[in-house]
Amino acid sequence: MKKKVIVTFGTRPEAIKMIPVYQELLKYPDNFDVTLVVTGQHREMLDQVLDIYQITPDIDFNIMRPNQSLTEVTNILQLKYDELYTKERPDLVLVHGDTTTALVAAFEAFYHKIEVGHVEAGLRTYERYNPFPEELNRQLIGRFATFHFAPTLKAKENLLKERVQGKIWVTGNTGIDTLFLNLKKKYEDTFLDQIVEGKMIILTTHRRENLGESMEHIFLAIKKLSKKWPDYAIVYPVHMNPKITKMAHQFLEGLPNVHLIPPLEVVAFHHYLKKAKIILTDSGGIQEEAPSLGKPVLVLRGTTERPEGVASGTLKLVGTNQETIVGEVNRLLEEPSYYQTFTNAKNPYGDGTASVQIVKALKLMQKTQEEVNIR
Repeated sequence: MKKKVIVTFGTRPEAIKMIPVYQELLKYPDNFDVTLVVTGQHREMLDQVLDIYQITPDIDFNIMRPNQSLTEVTNILQLKYDELYTKERPDLVLVHGDTTTALVAAFEAFYHKIEVGHVEAGLRTYERYNPFPEELNRQLIGRFATFHFAPTLKAKENLLKERVQGKIWVTGNTGIDTLFLNLKKKYEDTFLDQIVEGKMIILTTHRRENLGESMEHIFLAIKKLSKKWPDYAIVYPVHMNPKITKMAHQFLEGLPNVHLIPPLEVVAFHHYLKKAKIILTDSGGIQEEAPSLGKPVLVLRGTTERPEGVASGTLKLVGTNQETIVGEVNRLLEEPSYYQTFTNAKNPYGDGTASVQIVKALKLMQKTQEEVNIR
């Protein structure tokens, strides 16, 4: 008997990591009746990803409004998911990661006694407000979920320590699936083509906890690095948050080798990562993607929910102190042996088959349930 599955997400990062799972599920129409539900939590950036992969959602909540608080987003989503589950009565809801969309989708599924599958389960910092609100979101989703798809053994250990209920599988990270798929796509970019191979530093910063003084320190570090390394292009795809845009232009505009560019669609961004020398980021997904390409990642945060990367040597936490950031970049560019400690490290986030493993696990659980029902 077919399993009725809702795949749901609302932000650009979720879409990047859930689309390969959604596409893999569609390969088995005899096993799964799949409905794709998006919330539009990030409207423009989400649509950008959907357009690239030519995906049209079955249902779009379209909730994004200017200057919404987390409370307002949560309230709207609770009503939307309650109505959806009452009408559709799915057997399983698949959510990703740690967004408000994922939290509310899982929470309302619990209220309706619907099974939840959590993709990218078990990531932890165990610091309540770092990152905020993601850290508690993912811990709570772990309580609602029945199926936990952990990207690494460390993530599985976290879940076991917390004694979550349900089944746990270690699958690798679905973001690596998307990365490898995108790098196979032909991509042309006049600006990127002009940058000399290995002469680019990529910056991404957008996290809520870095807004304000911390982000100012990051931008001041970039200013120093631009003067120290004038032959390197420092490329910053500026986040669409108007506060970040204002700060970026205030501190970095006019520096000849600093390029403030619009947000890159995911295929483009992965090709930029491939050509970069170093990545500076407070993002989560990039901490998994860049090491797959042998690129050193300096994490602009005090903590990370991806400690496997730090332990393996593919990532280094540098925080937001400008002197620390400048010192680490200088060392990477001045000491080839230090640079190689990053590039020679083994990426712990999988081999690009996570989506296949997730769907295989769901098929196995479906078969097991059918056998139980027959008995």
